[in-house]
Amino acid sequence: MYYLVVNMSHPFILHIETSTEVCSVALSQDNRCIAVRENSDGRNHATMLTLFVEELLKEQKISVNQLNAIAVSSGPGSYTGLRIGLSTAKGMCYGAGIPLIAVSTLHAMCYGLLEQHPVVDGDILLCPMIDARRMEVYTALYDKQGNVKKDVSAEIITEDSFRQWLDKYTIYFFGNGAAKCSGAITHPNAIFVNDYLHSARYMIPDAIKAFNEKHFEDVAYFEPFYLKDFIAGKPKQILSTLK
Repeated sequence: MYYLVVNMSHPFILHIETSTEVCSVALSQDNRCIAVRENSDGRNHATMLTLFVEELLKEQKISVNQLNAIAVSSGPGSYTGLRIGLSTAKGMCYGAGIPLIAVSTLHAMCYGLLEQHPVVDGDILLCPMIDARRMEVYTALYDKQGNVKKDVSAEIITEDSFRQWLDKYTIYFFGNGAAKCSGAITHPNAIFVNDYLHSARYMIPDAIKAFNEKHFEDVAYFEPFYLKDFIAGKPKQILSTLK
């Protein structure tokens, strides 16, 4: 696909994050976040996302055609949220002829944790957690430099979760799936960060790196990293007849 890329020396990138209950849009120029819109109500992504994009671009006096790329959080996370974010990003990229960048949700969360809670001491690992219902989370382990120590997976949390890592490292657990795990993971090296705030602004470092390396996704065929297949719930009236 041909991309119309302008203003290469000071690129504008729009960042879309809808993988959790937070609907967030950020605009960056170079490595700086220059504007952000977000809402954490959890059920308004379909209505809020396009409104946030319009408001943000209008505020900065920038048109979609002046963007150099659009970055979208690629998962794992909410199936519906990821679909809404990606479909919006794809539509804008296709219409404006600009590149699509995919950013790992969990990896971007590590930038957020380090910005909100600078961690400088010793051998530590970062464990972002996204709620996957019940005692299951989408998670991975990273060091402070963002290197993967344990690949992304869907984990059912028990008292033995991460024990082999916790025996060697202090691990910071954070994200919207972390709080429910604090009662199960009681190892003394486990630190739970309860005030982590999710945002599209933390996608910027990975998006800039991908842009500079021209690592773009196929607008027609790219799909989010769902990690698990979507399973629709059965209506209550059907369930009642099966009892």
